[in-house]
Amino acid sequence: MFSMSKFKTAITFLILISGIFSSSFTYGQKKSAQKTRILFIYDGSNSMNGQWEGQSKHTTAKKLLNTALDSLKGTPNLQVALRVYGHSKSYLSGQECNDTKLEVPFKDDNFNAIKEKLKTIRPKGTTPIALSLERTRDDFPYCKDCRNIIILITDGIEECNGDPCAVSLALQKNGIILKPFVIGLGLKDDFKKQFKCVGNYFDVTSPRVFGNVLDIVISQALNATTAQINLLDSYESPTETNVPMTLVNPIYNEVDYHYVHTINSRGNPDTVYIDPAIKYDLHVYTVPEVVKKDIEVTPAIHNVVAVDAPQGSLTIRMNTRSANVQPSAIVRKAGTMETLYAQPLGTTQKYLVGKYDLEILTLPRTYLNDVEVSQSTNTNIEIPKYGQVSMIRGYTGYGAIFVKRNGKLEWVLDLNERKTSETIKLLPGNYKVMFRAKTDLNSKNTKWKDFTIKSGASVSIRF
Repeated sequence: MFSMSKFKTAITFLILISGIFSSSFTYGQKKSAQKTRILFIYDGSNSMNGQWEGQSKHTTAKKLLNTALDSLKGTPNLQVALRVYGHSKSYLSGQECNDTKLEVPFKDDNFNAIKEKLKTIRPKGTTPIALSLERTRDDFPYCKDCRNIIILITDGIEECNGDPCAVSLALQKNGIILKPFVIGLGLKDDFKKQFKCVGNYFDVTSPRVFGNVLDIVISQALNATTAQINLLDSYESPTETNVPMTLVNPIYNEVDYHYVHTINSRGNPDTVYIDPAIKYDLHVYTVPEVVKKDIEVTPAIHNVVAVDAPQGSLTIRMNTRSANVQPSAIVRKAGTMETLYAQPLGTTQKYLVGKYDLEILTLPRTYLNDVEVSQSTNTNIEIPKYGQVSMIRGYTGYGAIFVKRNGKLEWVLDLNERKTSETIKLLPGNYKVMFRAKTDLNSKNTKWKDFTIKSGASVSIRF
């Protein structure tokens, strides 16, 4: 356990960027917001009275924040607000862990109001970082298209037994993306480890560096980051398209963005807006799936991401007019790829005693490994009864259905791009469908919905 004096040697900035999702479906990407709202959370605790190159940390931080606010004046579609903690009650009269307050709510042209409030702040109390972050849920009035930024300025870590890491995870689970930048003043290695769960660490050695980092943070908050995903053909040209894709946050193993890839009206792969604060894993749902890991994008510029995804096509026709063909199970000796038999469902077949791997051609595929066949015993495999989903789209387009397994999406089948509606039989489970209209050349207008299939039941999905 570190002493409190060691803990009070840091200056930390945390940046939380949130997307707001309110409708029954979510667009393919977190859209570039029409308005940006920056909430400054300011440390008013007693430790801000500590000296830093001849001035108190409070004096230096207040001066640099005032300079930043002046630079933001006149920025179109921008609102600011101020929350302060540790400023209402002195630590000498007892620790007050509820000492956090939204002092200046969001409003147009709010810069001078924040500067005036900062003049009245006298550092005196403790450091409830986790509670302050949690309270920000109510600081942003509802806005469907706003881009919400939180910049927390503090010279210490949590002192009230809260867990900022747990709060950040909870915020992300509820649709708020915590993307922190941690800027430390003379932090030791063991102390830096405290911030691994909340962001990227920067070492601040002087007030000048402090100001430069603040400029970088604000620049990234105000300037959109775009990416162009090139799906390369065999000739290394970006001609492949109309394929579902996801960008996955590998830290939480959650999908951050859904797209159906597009060649736009100018004949180029479509531009999408993404948050640059973490590295992503890109999943391109060709057959088989292509995965590109640890994609890093540069903030506030246009990035190009190239992926090898050459595709051809294969047509398999059955020389029969029967519509009652049953799916089969491909039977292989356990651990091998050699097919022993394609056994129709509903039949019984003898095999030598041993273990077998089964690939049952259901939708989605059913895989059973090490199925044991014993002497004079029948091993019975029961496949759940299908349910069905009716996909009613109203217009043609591109899309696919995915099953959710072990926290990941697995491709099941592509939607028929020539149909406006279709009924599909699926095994019981939890699914996701992505869809973009053929006439819509913007990837950001990809729509997706989650649905559940139960045995013998039907559901309808409308776009």
